[in-house]
Amino acid sequence: MSAGFTALVLAGSRGGVDPVAAYAGVAHKALIPVGGVPMVARVIQALREAGAGRIAVSTDAPEVIAIVEAAGAEPIAPAAQPSASVAAALAALGTPLLVTTADHALLRPEWVRHFLADVPAEADVAILLAERALVEAAAPGTRRTWYRFADGAWSGCNLFHLATPRAAAALALWQRVETHRKRPWRLAGMIGLGTLLRYALGRLTIAAAVARIGASVGIRAAMVPSRHGLAALDVDKPADLDLARALDP
Repeated sequence: MSAGFTALVLAGSRGGVDPVAAYAGVAHKALIPVGGVPMVARVIQALREAGAGRIAVSTDAPEVIAIVEAAGAEPIAPAAQPSASVAAALAALGTPLLVTTADHALLRPEWVRHFLADVPAEADVAILLAERALVEAAAPGTRRTWYRFADGAWSGCNLFHLATPRAAAALALWQRVETHRKRPWRLAGMIGLGTLLRYALGRLTIAAAVARIGASVGIRAAMVPSRHGLAALDVDKPADLDLARALDP
């Protein structure tokens, strides 16, 4: 992806009171200030400095829309689920499309540039993941969700590259996963018993898992190992906000 790329920032709400927004004393999570700047504005600025030519933000909150427009980005209507919001944005914005989230408070332009430079040329979809040792070296004591594979434990970095229109198949799979998240037997059927068996036996690497899941819907999916441990830190809970503010006061 060259300079002038298109980016999507997810800044929707799941409804009800967001515990992190309540902790910060604001009406919407994307408005939480870190370093004196609302998180969504920080993300927009980082994307702009990374080379984004067009930035869309998925939100329907008037307070967030005001910040988005002031930052020179464009608001687009969200859907009921994150996967559906990305699917709608993909249809409207086209590919290639970089996707991230408004709570990626510490996002740096170089993380974005390095991710895009490291995406395999043949990939329809790529996801940035950080290995545990790298994350914990950058932020000792942080608590993340770890995906454990034969080659270590990994955490997501909320950065995705939808390179081709075929990426729509990955979003359709994501939507099915969201729909069936309380029905593990359905999820097992989507992933494939062979893949699950290799995982259970400790023989599946994270790269192989991503590739196999992509192949299950006919696309080329790749994981990209992050060069930066802090890229795995988003603001999902009050402790994450405290950490982000400590790292970037």
